[in-house]
Amino acid sequence: MNQRDVFLCQFRGESIGSINPNSSSDENFQNQVIRPILKLQNDLFVASFMNYIKKYKKDFYSHTVEKKLMTIENAIQKDIKYRNALKGMVIALFTADEYTLYIQSSSNLNKRMMNMLIERLKDQVQLFENDTVS
Repeated sequence: MNQRDVFLCQFRGESIGSINPNSSSDENFQNQVIRPILKLQNDLFVASFMNYIKKYKKDFYSHTVEKKLMTIENAIQKDIKYRNALKGMVIALFTADEYTLYIQSSSNLNKRMMNMLIERLKDQVQLFENDTVS
């Protein structure tokens, strides 16, 4: 393992969720790699979504909570450019070996990654209030 890989693993911290030999390789990858990265990058994801609102969803603040939750989901699922930017924020923190594992099952892992990110942002919807945006 090179210095970058060692640094990334230490920087991200421990696995989140159970690592079980009976679990699928995708589930183990999710818990060992994706969850710690999502936690580490949380502030960046929040800032990114605030920027997204400012640029593309100026009426976001007038929506009900339910409509805000739907907007979060739609932004990540349907705006391919934004979705790819978010994926890049995660993939950039993979080690070379993790990237090799990722590309073997990227479609399934991308679904897991984006679903977890959607839920993470939805759980923090209160941060996306008009008076918190500078």
